[in-house]
Amino acid sequence: MTAGFAVAEDGWVTLFNGKSLEGWTQKNGWASYSVKDGTIHGVTAEGSPNSFLCSVKDYGDFELEFEVKVHNSLNSGVQIRSQTKEVADGEGKNNQVGRVNGPQVEIEAGKAEAGYVYGEATGRGWLTPEERLKPHANMKDGDWNQFRIIAKGPRIQTFINGELIEDLTDEAIYETHPKGFIGLQVHGIGKNAGPFDVSWKNIRIKELN
Repeated sequence: MTAGFAVAEDGWVTLFNGKSLEGWTQKNGWASYSVKDGTIHGVTAEGSPNSFLCSVKDYGDFELEFEVKVHNSLNSGVQIRSQTKEVADGEGKNNQVGRVNGPQVEIEAGKAEAGYVYGEATGRGWLTPEERLKPHANMKDGDWNQFRIIAKGPRIQTFINGELIEDLTDEAIYETHPKGFIGLQVHGIGKNAGPFDVSWKNIRIKELN
């Protein structure tokens, strides 16, 4: 167990101690991540591709909870069971060695697709079926929002502020991504945009048998 992480009797493990980024490592992009007022604070960098602050440990079946607050002009996400590409499998930035890939639970303010599941750099686009991909307003703009994600076998369930958003069973993504890291995304932005920020706190996980 990583030093400084608290384990509760009910199996929950705190992934962020509010003081340091111990247990996390950055992959892709050059957005900045820091500890600010007891939160993980991510800030966009002009021209940077997507950036990810990733757990050092990999997880398979788990329940994950966190609170997040995102700038109204930025979409973000949390990678689950994700990996980095060991070999280039095509042209373009999404296929380069080291590229983070796997299921991503969307984070976005306003009436949007928060809580739905995207296949980051998998070539599949949205994993949530198109007929269920309907914008909603369960996120509170400019405020903290509570996310809960349950991943067990091929089934991924997501909740925002206690409301079930997605209940996805995807055998194909489970076959390629049965286990991997958790990744906090700061989305890439173009020139003359931003800076925009996103913050996380109260991040905890419970591994499931």
